Order: sequence, then C-alpha cells, then structure tokens
Amino acid sequence: MSITSALSSALSGLSVTSRQAEILSSNVANAATPGYARRELGLRSAILAGTGQGVAATGVTRNVDRALLAERRLAQAGDGDRSIRSAFLQRVEKRLGSPDDPGSLAARLAVFDQTLIEARSRPESQARLQAVLSAARSLTGSFNAATDDIQTARGTADARISEEVKQVNATLVRLKNLNTELRSFSGDGRDISALLDERQRLVDSISAILPVKEVRRDHDQIALFTAGGATLLEGSASVLGFTPVHTISPETTQALGGLSGITINGTPFATTGASSPILGGTLGALFAVRDELAVGAQGKLDAVARDLVERFSAPGLDPTLASGGPGLFTDAGGAFLPANEIGIAGRLRLNAAADPAQGGAIFRLRDGLGTVTEGPPGEGSLLTELQAALSSTNPLGSSGFTAGNRSFAGLTADLHADSSVQRLSAQADQSFAAARLTSLTDLEDQNGIDTDQEMQALLVIEKNYAANAKVIQAVQDMIDILIRLGA
Repeated sequence: MSITSALSSALSGLSVTSRQAEILSSNVANAATPGYARRELGLRSAILAGTGQGVAATGVTRNVDRALLAERRLAQAGDGDRSIRSAFLQRVEKRLGSPDDPGSLAARLAVFDQTLIEARSRPESQARLQAVLSAARSLTGSFNAATDDIQTARGTADARISEEVKQVNATLVRLKNLNTELRSFSGDGRDISALLDERQRLVDSISAILPVKEVRRDHDQIALFTAGGATLLEGSASVLGFTPVHTISPETTQALGGLSGITINGTPFATTGASSPILGGTLGALFAVRDELAVGAQGKLDAVARDLVERFSAPGLDPTLASGGPGLFTDAGGAFLPANEIGIAGRLRLNAAADPAQGGAIFRLRDGLGTVTEGPPGEGSLLTELQAALSSTNPLGSSGFTAGNRSFAGLTADLHADSSVQRLSAQADQSFAAARLTSLTDLEDQNGIDTDQEMQALLVIEKNYAANAKVIQAVQDMIDILIRLGA
C-alpha cells in the first residue's frame, strides 16, 4: 500500500467516525423525543480501481418496527375512542346523581313523594302545599337540567368534530408536501431521516383521530387509508368535509338533516355502523356521542318524563280537568301528545294553574287544577289520588325501556341503574384500551434508544478515531523522513 493510499484510508476513517459521532449524539439528544427513530450509519469498504481505499458510508438507517408501529397507532385510536365515550357516560351519570345524593333525580322524587304524603294528612296546611309545589318544581328542574346538559354535550361534540376535521385536512396537506420533499431529497442522496421522523409524527397525530393504515410506495412515499378503507392520501391529499351547527336540541338529528355528516372529497360517508370508514378513533367517538349515546340517554330521560306527565294527567284523576287537559306536569304548559315524546324532559313544566309564580293559586293542588274558587281546606282526597298515581304500578307508554309494569320510583331506579351499567362498561373498555396502548408504547420504547448502549458505542468510535488519527500521524512522520532524505 502506498503512503497516499494509507493517508486516504485514514482520512476516510476519520470522516466516517466523525459522522458516526454526529449520529450518535443525535440519538442521545432525542432519546425522549416522540416520533424520533434511532439512526445507524451503514458502512462498506471503499474500492477504487479494484483496490481498497478505506471506508465509505452507505447511508443512514432508521430503526423502526413497522408492524409494532401500526399496532400502536390502532391502540392509540382505540384509546381515544373509549376515553370520549366513557367521559360522556360519566357525565350523564353525574348529572342524574347517585340515589343517595340529595340532588339526584331519585332523591328529589323521594322528597316529592314524601311531601304528598305529608300534605294529604293535613290538606289545610299552606306550608305543606307549598312544600309539594317546591318539590315538584325541583323534580321538573332535574329533568330540564339533565336535558340541557345532554344537549350541551352534543353541541360540544359537534364543535370538536369540526376542529378535528380541520386538523386532519391541514395534516394531510403537510404530509403531501413532505412526500414531495422526500422524493426530491432522496433523489439527491441527502439524509432524509429528520423528514421521515416528522412524517411519522404527523401520521401519529392523525391516527389518534382516525385509525389509519400506512402503505409504503416507491421513492420513500407513503399512502394513507382509514381502517375502513377510505383514501386519505394517495399522491394528493383528500379533503374531509363537515359543517358545524350553532344550536342542538333533542329533535335535531342527522337523519332529519339538522346535523352534518362527513364527506371525503365530496362523497358522503356513514358515521355509524359497520360501513363507516371513520370508526375507531376520537372522530368516530364524537359522532357516537352526538348521534347515538346522547340520543339514547335523552330517549330514556324522555321516557321517564313522559311517564310522570301521563300519571298526573290520567283520565279521572282530577275531576275538575277537562278531557285531555294537562295535569300537574305539562309539556311546556300544554297537554302532552305521545307523538311529541322526544325532548319532553326539557319541556317539562309545572301547571301554571297551581303555581303562584305563574299567576296560579296553590289551593288547586288540593281542590283541583280546574277549580275557580277555593274549596273546603280539610278535603285531601285529590292529594291522596296524586300520591297513589305516583306510586302505582303502570305499563310503560314509551319504548325507552324494556316493556313491563313499574312504579315511577321503579322506573327512576331503572334510569339510574342503566346509566351506571353503561358507565361501568365504558370504563372497563377504556381501561383495557389504555392498558393496551401503554403496553405497545413500552414495547416501542424498548426498541428505541438505550443511552447506555449509545455511550458504549461512543467509546468504540473514540478509539477508532484515535487509531485513524494515529495512522495519519505515522504517515506524516514517514513523509517527513522522506523529505529529510531528499534534502
């Protein structure tokens, strides 16, 4: 080997070890950076004119377990989906309250029942009649507040859907641009590891909203599809469409055109059911809250409110009422029609005839809602009938619950039990999804950067660098000798 060949080999060794040190330092600095993949510098023997001429770098390799990455992304989407569902069901249960909570629906019902019992024992007592009125008002307030809360949750979900659609659209455009840059950079032979890291982070951000499948294409390109098969990125970026609304009521539904669905490149797609391409992430969960879970919760609440209205407006219960007239509990002040059950819990009001705050008279609780003048103060038969109507076992007029006969207290207990069962089931699903995500994330971390291992590699690089520098020093000494001999 000539002196120049030795010098060239040593210089190539210095260059490669310097590059290795650069990559290693980047690994250590980004050990905790999300989306960063460990790099390794590929090496090969450099050959010039059929002879060895030191060492050459073949390129930087990112260590990524693609199968594990895909599983982790699906788990990330599932965790987001279950978290949103669980949070809503917890919200509903909290609004209804536990039976032992003084502010719960069941507790307010118990107070109303007790005030009726006390008032019928002393019907002449204005204080006891006032207690009945206050308890009835508190009961209607519980239904109204629960309805408002459920509809607020639907409105919040609708607004979040709009935000997430905008985020997905913006991220898809960035991914398209990154694909273009990667095609250009890889053709020039540049290190594209940082761009690949950024692309992985962007795909991760989408995968929490929509479960996605990443498909590799030539020239470091990728295509993205939802788990349901809809195209998000294939050369060009797809555009998701959604139109938010400002106000949502119990009657507002997507089926009736009051709420927006989702479109991809102008084509509408289902947001529920097995054919929907968006299920499994936070976007699908938000549609489920807005269009399924909240609607179901409202339906059960309306069923209980309807039962209350019908109990107190039953024919013959109050002889002073005209046929079909509203009882103590009304639909926004008027008579209830079974065809208008949706949203009745939010429209539930006390009959103005018995409410002094609405221009009525409290004696009508005792004498009848249709009476004009006050009757004998000791007559409590109507109060007895009202209490009996509350505790009697009646068939359900609504399909919100399993058919059967129930007292109003029993129906309210079913409502509380149903909300608790759904919440517990959702929490169990959330716990499983969170544990799965944690497990897969830990596996990714194990395949990530071990700083101890990197430090050991640094010692080897340091020795290699020193050895190559020693060769250069020896070559310099040899050249010095030759110069002195020539002199």
